[in-house]
Amino acid sequence: MVGMRIALVGDRSPSVRSHTRVPWVMEALREHDGIALDPYWIPTTDVAAGLDGFDGVWLLPGSPYRDEAGAVEAVRVAREGGLPFLGTCAGFQHMLLEYARHVCGLDVAHAENDPAGRDFLLTPLACSLAGHESLVRLTPGTLVARIVAARETLESYICSYGLNESYRDALTAGGLVFSGHAADDGAARVAELPGHPFFLATLFQPELAERDGRAHPVISAFAAAVARRAAELPA
Repeated sequence: MVGMRIALVGDRSPSVRSHTRVPWVMEALREHDGIALDPYWIPTTDVAAGLDGFDGVWLLPGSPYRDEAGAVEAVRVAREGGLPFLGTCAGFQHMLLEYARHVCGLDVAHAENDPAGRDFLLTPLACSLAGHESLVRLTPGTLVARIVAARETLESYICSYGLNESYRDALTAGGLVFSGHAADDGAARVAELPGHPFFLATLFQPELAERDGRAHPVISAFAAAVARRAAELPA
C-alpha cells in the first residue's frame, strides 16, 4: 500500500534517539507488515497550520516540546477527527494533558513545561526511567493486551515524568482507560480510548524495540489502523 500519510509530530533532532529510529521503523513496517507509510515531520510550532490530509498522527518523544499547545492540539485533532493516534513517552504525557483539559475540564499543567503551575497532571517520577527497561503489566481484554498478546512486556524508557496518580480516577471517569501499569508500583504506563479507531499512548518507547527485525507490535497495530483508514476513504 502507498500514499498513507502520517504526521510525525515532534521537534526533530539527531540527539533524540527515537527520532533517529524512525527510518528503521518505516522500513520494518514495509518489509514485514507490507505497510508503506509516508511520514512527514511536523514541528510542534507548525501544528496550528493544520493536519489536513493525514491518515494518522504519531506524537513522538523529545520533551520539552518547543510548543506545548501545538503538541496538545495534535492530540485533539486526532481524537476528535477519528485519526489513528499513537503517543510515545512525551506523546503519552501530552495525550493525558489534552484529555484532562478538553474532555475532563481540568485546569492542569505539565511540571516540565510549566514549573510555576499549581496543579500538575504530569510530575517527576519517583525514580527516573531514563535509559532503563521495566516490566509493564497489561490489563486483559484491552487493546494493548490484544496487540501484544501477553499479560506483561519488558519495555525501554527514556523518561523522567509520568502521571500524577491522584488524577487517575478523574481521567478514568472521563472515559480514558489505563491499560498498562508498572509491575512494581502499579503506576500508569499505557492509556487508550475505547470506541476510537486507534487512540493509544505509552510512556515507554516502542520505537526503540527490535524483535527479529520487526517493529514493535504497538507500532505495527498503529500502522494497520492507518492503512484501514486510508482504505476506507473515497478514491
